[in-house]
Amino acid sequence: MSCRGVQKLLRGAGSGPAGWTRTPAAFYCCGLRSGPSRARSGPSSGSGSGSMNVFNREMKRRQKNWAAVLLDGQQYDYLREEVGSRVADRVYDIARTFPRALDLGGGKSYIAEHLSQEVVQDLVLTDISQQALKLGRRSEVPTRSVVADEEFLPFREESFHLVVSSLSLHWINDLPRALSEIHRVLKPDGVFVGAMAGGDTLYELRCSLQLAQTEREGGFSPHVSPYTAVTDLGNLLGRARFNMLTVDVDDVQVHYPGIMELMTDLQGMGESNCAWNRRAMLHRDTMLAAAAIYKEMYGNPDGSVPATFQILYMIGWKPHESQAKPARRGSATVSFRDLAKVSRPGATNPS
Repeated sequence: MSCRGVQKLLRGAGSGPAGWTRTPAAFYCCGLRSGPSRARSGPSSGSGSGSMNVFNREMKRRQKNWAAVLLDGQQYDYLREEVGSRVADRVYDIARTFPRALDLGGGKSYIAEHLSQEVVQDLVLTDISQQALKLGRRSEVPTRSVVADEEFLPFREESFHLVVSSLSLHWINDLPRALSEIHRVLKPDGVFVGAMAGGDTLYELRCSLQLAQTEREGGFSPHVSPYTAVTDLGNLLGRARFNMLTVDVDDVQVHYPGIMELMTDLQGMGESNCAWNRRAMLHRDTMLAAAAIYKEMYGNPDGSVPATFQILYMIGWKPHESQAKPARRGSATVSFRDLAKVSRPGATNPS
């Protein structure tokens, strides 16, 4: 099927992409749950932490630049468009106007295109891909573009009232440090609203490739990048000194004609694997076996295959004295033992 045929299958009719469904729970496949990889480090990133260097950031920059200049590149933007709109919805849920905002890894302005000047008055858009910034979409919010790495923010402390990020932070080598940097550039009572790929993203592809490679080659190497588990995210935000935390998960499925169309779209999104320990090439027999396993294990009756993107949404606030604080320990006036009486017929108020 041609690329246009793939896009027709994905989008369908109506206002939003057809074939998008939500799966209710996390899925453990073949006992392989992805998380922070500690198996191998690449060359030092120069971050100063020296603890972990999973991704080749220069390769990721080249991948995003290549994807940005594709003549038919807009047909691969469907996931970024959808997640960007959902991040913008969460910004609208906060009943205030932000004089100055920062979009980390904003690419072609997937969040900014959904914002209005009533919510954000001035926006700084950053990305490691200069080509993506050049193709930024129209927004009514005054926007300035800055080529910058999300791992090293070139901004002064307390510069922004709002920081947003969509589908960029899962490529960060030192996520705790990046979150601390976001906290640093926020003003007191500023808020961070972000979205990133979670640990169960592309579990169908991961399992199919690993089973096929084990069968045909006697072992496997990672072909899908490691992602952060949802159970770790609240911890990381707390370590970065954010408070009033909100973390939620949205599992989105997109249906493709087959494994090759999925991998083509990932490449067109600039989402190809850039881990240092990746294997550059797959044998043809392994790919054919993976395609067969994918259809056998996960295939739909119509012949298509699903790909799950687990999106982790996070909201964290920089502390300020005006924010609500928890009540003092021991100040409660009602015991938990009395709560059961409230729902009983004829029960009196325990107070």
